[in-house]
Amino acid sequence: MSIVYKCRHCGHIIGELNEKALETSMSVLDGLSVEDKRQMIHYQYNGDVHVHVICEHCEQLLGQHPYYHELDYFIQ
Repeated sequence: MSIVYKCRHCGHIIGELNEKALETSMSVLDGLSVEDKRQMIHYQYNGDVHVHVICEHCEQLLGQHPYYHELDYFIQ
């Protein structure tokens, strides 16, 4: 089982934590609101947890084009 951090816009895998780092990372995720957890955390059949966040590239694009915030997906 691992935690995979993936960009919610472009799908790029930002990082992956193995079993040794899971306890600390899971405690951080527990601090999220129920709505944030519903939007960000996705459980996989193999036991992995995918956390949808924003990568640096997409964050820069959002900064340059603020109206992209209105869109669910801005990268085609």
